[in-house]
Amino acid sequence: MGKFIYEGSITVDFDDRVLAHVQVVIGQKLRRGEAFHFTWREDPSVGDGRTSVWLHPSASLVYKYFGSRQPSLNRSWLEALNYTANSTNGLHVVPEPPESSSSDAAAE
Repeated sequence: MGKFIYEGSITVDFDDRVLAHVQVVIGQKLRRGEAFHFTWREDPSVGDGRTSVWLHPSASLVYKYFGSRQPSLNRSWLEALNYTANSTNGLHVVPEPPESSSSDAAAE
């Protein structure tokens, strides 16, 4: 289980694979100077609510991974997460779709 830490005070646990994908999407948006919301559901052990933070280029963000290996990235999932990040509701984690094969991409 990895940790996403916002401004040194808000910490949430994510699976390392989820965290790696979220980090790429957040990094892309912040590199372009875009600010946006990032929202997640809390674990039932802490109330089962949700938390939303405003991400901006000067925000202090830490991604702490449990495992030592970089998870492979699913381009389809990155696109789905990026789609949510560009919506009025902001970034939120969606289920991982199957990765498209290169023959699927060529057919489009």
